[in-house]
Amino acid sequence: MYKTIFKGLLCLLIISSCKKTTKENTTIEQEEEKIIEEPKESVPFFELSLAQWSLHKEIQSGKLDPMDFAKKAKELGFSGVEYVSQLYSYKDAKDPKLALQQLLDSLKSESNKHNVQNLLIMVDGEGDLAVIDEKERNQTVENHQKWVDAAQFLGCHSIRVNLFGTNDPEKWVKVATDGLTKLSEYAATKSINVIVENHGYLSSNGSLLAEVMRNVNKPNCGTLPDFGNFCLEREGGERWGAKCVKEYPKYKGTEELMPFAKGVSAKSYDFDENGNETTIDYKKMLEIVKASGYQGYIGVEYEGDRLSEIDGIIATRDLLINLSKQLN
Repeated sequence: MYKTIFKGLLCLLIISSCKKTTKENTTIEQEEEKIIEEPKESVPFFELSLAQWSLHKEIQSGKLDPMDFAKKAKELGFSGVEYVSQLYSYKDAKDPKLALQQLLDSLKSESNKHNVQNLLIMVDGEGDLAVIDEKERNQTVENHQKWVDAAQFLGCHSIRVNLFGTNDPEKWVKVATDGLTKLSEYAATKSINVIVENHGYLSSNGSLLAEVMRNVNKPNCGTLPDFGNFCLEREGGERWGAKCVKEYPKYKGTEELMPFAKGVSAKSYDFDENGNETTIDYKKMLEIVKASGYQGYIGVEYEGDRLSEIDGIIATRDLLINLSKQLN
């Protein structure tokens, strides 16, 4: 009888010891897993593209071939590219239409070769979409149609247009609405967006441009908010180059334009020793962008003088990436 009791107690002790050892081993394994588990990398809420205007000095000086834009963007760590129409020559060719198509063939081949996404074409020099004269406005719409076709061919989602013309606010809203509506109707047949950048004068008035967007009210018509282009007026009435004498509040303007945004342009001019942009509160801008629900590409567009274009691009890129970690 005592032998039976002793054997029973011995079995219980062995089972209890086994359970305790198993539990301890499991706990040790779990702790080891915690120790070796690598922290998850913070992923930005946006992707980065490079605006070709960031390299316009190198291109215009002949230092960089514009045909190498996709290659350079890839080398600098960008997955998307934004072309600028005025940086390519084709109009003086014997057959401009053929020359443009040959250009597009080459650009598409280069972007495929370097595995970058063609996003948009910034169109300049094709007339003003917000002029009072309807015949001139219609001609401007027609001039832009070839760039809609080009965007479709390259696999872009948009063309960026300007809304220069009259500077009478009431008339501007009316004629800008008309010009954009007509161009957007054509672009819709090609599944391309027509987007407006705040690019000077009345187009840099966030409230007025938002009103135009509501008037057009088409799913393929939107905005390209630029962090820095909020100059309403320059000295001598100059469109470019002269000192800005009147500016729209940039953070207010960005907030007004983000509900219609199909792209975002991170303009930069200069940086301090800590890597912060000296004229724009980038963290505040990114907070506005994120609060709008935007999750597309943000295009780097360096336009400063102190740093080289390459250094300015890198500084802008790194600032965006570093700030995104704080906002996730």
